[in-house]
Amino acid sequence: MGKCNERDVEWNEYDHGTSAFRRKELSNAVDAEQLGCSLYELEAGKRSWPYHYHTANEEAIFVLEGEGTIRLEDGEASLEAGDYVSLPADETGGHQVVNDGDDPLRYLAVSTMNEPDVTIYPEMEKLGVFVGSPPGGRDERSFHGYYPIDGDVGYWEDA
Repeated sequence: MGKCNERDVEWNEYDHGTSAFRRKELSNAVDAEQLGCSLYELEAGKRSWPYHYHTANEEAIFVLEGEGTIRLEDGEASLEAGDYVSLPADETGGHQVVNDGDDPLRYLAVSTMNEPDVTIYPEMEKLGVFVGSPPGGRDERSFHGYYPIDGDVGYWEDA
């Protein structure tokens, strides 16, 4: 059994303008292999990762404190403490968490840890490929990169 207390896990800080948040990688602290879990904290006016969806990993969000909005494929939904959101591993699971409240927004993000995974960022017109360790995984990857969605080439091109 792996066990930790979130007080003993260090925050990782991410700051890319309006996408700014703190994250504690709880599953990594206990060497979990098949399940990812992170504690997130967004200050007022900030957003999480850019809008995206996974093709191999289902995710879920459970709100602990605060209020905000989750951007989804079919619009926006309000978030408040106690809300649970399930995000399928396809375009219907597209999401981004936004703190449009006045206080910090804290939530758990849980996911399967399947690899390989392709993560699609429709608004950024790119995709991410993760082989050897899934997004959020701690193991070394044998292949990883971000590519333009419209960068498609024919199979036999340049053969």
